[in-house]
Amino acid sequence: MIKKLLTYMCLFFMVISASAEITRFEMSAPNAVEMGKQFRLTFTLNERGSSLQLPPGLNNNFDVLMGPSTGQSTSIRTINGQTSTEVTYSYTYILRAKSEGEFEIRPATIEVDGKVMESNSLKIQVVPTQSQPQTQQQQTPRGAESQGSQSVDLGGDNLFLRVEMSKQNVFRGEQIIATVKLYADPNIPISGFDEVNLPTYEGFYTQDIEIPNQINFTREVYNNRIYQVGVLKKTVLFPQQNGTITVNPFSMTLLVQQRVRPRSFFDDFFSGVQTVRTTLNSSAVRVNVKDLPTQPGNFYGGVGNFTISSELSAENVTTNDAVTLKLTINGNGNLRLIRNPELQLPSDFEVYDPRSTENVRATDNGVSGTKTVEYLFQPRFEGEYTIPAIPFTFFNPATGSYETRSTQEYTLHVEKGTGDQSSTVMSSRQREDLQLLGQDIRFIKQGNPTLRIKGTTFYGTPFFYGIYAGSALLFLVLFIIYRKKARENANVALMRNKKANRLATKRLKAAAGFMKKNENEAFHDAILKAFWGYFSDKLGILVANLNRDSALEGLRKRNVDEELINDFVEITEQCEFARYAPSGGSEARSELYKKAVSTMSRLEKQIKR
Repeated sequence: MIKKLLTYMCLFFMVISASAEITRFEMSAPNAVEMGKQFRLTFTLNERGSSLQLPPGLNNNFDVLMGPSTGQSTSIRTINGQTSTEVTYSYTYILRAKSEGEFEIRPATIEVDGKVMESNSLKIQVVPTQSQPQTQQQQTPRGAESQGSQSVDLGGDNLFLRVEMSKQNVFRGEQIIATVKLYADPNIPISGFDEVNLPTYEGFYTQDIEIPNQINFTREVYNNRIYQVGVLKKTVLFPQQNGTITVNPFSMTLLVQQRVRPRSFFDDFFSGVQTVRTTLNSSAVRVNVKDLPTQPGNFYGGVGNFTISSELSAENVTTNDAVTLKLTINGNGNLRLIRNPELQLPSDFEVYDPRSTENVRATDNGVSGTKTVEYLFQPRFEGEYTIPAIPFTFFNPATGSYETRSTQEYTLHVEKGTGDQSSTVMSSRQREDLQLLGQDIRFIKQGNPTLRIKGTTFYGTPFFYGIYAGSALLFLVLFIIYRKKARENANVALMRNKKANRLATKRLKAAAGFMKKNENEAFHDAILKAFWGYFSDKLGILVANLNRDSALEGLRKRNVDEELINDFVEITEQCEFARYAPSGGSEARSELYKKAVSTMSRLEKQIKR
């Protein structure tokens, strides 16, 4: 009974806590507004509430012009067959700022089921009244045309590009966050991007920060003016040289919608809006890079803030066992550019090249993560050895000085192992085969040994030279054929001449298909197209200049028999007559088709003579 009571009480408190967690009371408003302009302050609540109290001190900085306007919305979601319904209540006020500056709106309160809920706080920056961009009120600027035509520059303070640097005075190797931004007046609608040439950061080691593929525009205040700002790219930069490094300007072509004065009644009736192309150019950005102070002996290029730790795979081993010392550098900075610290080991150890791996990520706070270095070594003799500590010195830009971290010191106990020196040792990091050769001297055989040729070589034989010469000859032949084909393909008239008969045969086959379907008009059209297309390609006559007279003149120049020319004339006359005055039946169409095929074949033979 007591267990059941405890269970019910736990469930009750869980339900109460869950219901408290899902109750949301949020306040939202623009982060920047203009002086004298109205804006909305909205409260949303997913429970029915009462006694909404506005943030204290709100009337000191803002005039409440209207409100609250209440609203209600319902959303239905189905997840894994379970349907849930959520009702959201909204309360909207219309405000207007009294003065310029940056103000904090404290939380509002509301009662829900007898409990007082508190909203979040907000910060709003009030800027001076802004003038409308001239490009939205003028007629189409000179040089601006519709999409796909000449570009128009809408730059200035209304639309521009900017590379924002988190720092412009840094030490060499200190990380900088470079953000490429597009600033647009809120009244300028951007419909797309035509050409984007993002900056190249010469003199820096770079690592990109992942951002959404779709550009989301947010309100931002720059030079005391409100803009819609889109982030195009974010990159972490590590300067690699001293002095002033210049990020060269870059350009971008946008598609912008502009409302223009109508030049006619139809312009005003249909749209009055044109999409124009405008090319923007950014300004150069300079970064001043200071050299690092005199470097100490244990400096391996690290600039940032790091910690260091180590781990030894085993402290009690036998001879010829592989031991791994794992060194981990963790922190924020140029992890990828840090060289592997040196490990000083006794001379009795067989030491292998260290292997390093990085697990880093680039965020708005810079590059952070870990760099792991694995040192593999092998004791040859028994005894007790000291694995010395590894000092790691880095430069901390925040303090402007070098700082040193060190790993702990290890004692390695080595006992005599079993087996000879030729045993195979498996590395603890990935079981790499390390084979030790116990016999590295081959004894000289005495007496009169019998020598024989071991294997033969293909190089230098006549068959080798024959294949070599044949390959060269084949390459030459293929090259000549390729050049011939290239010249033929470049000659458009020649290519049309070669394909004329094939295209005509294809069209006649189409005519045969129409004949079987008893489509009289389509059948005669296909035959006419076959002959006219053939003469256009074969005789080199443009379609615009092709008629019966020009075709007959071309045939006579090619010395085609007069009888064959008369057959062509009869076929064309019969087809043209049948299109406007259908007569005959399937037998007539069959006879016409046979005559057309025969005439086409004879024309091809005579023209080729």
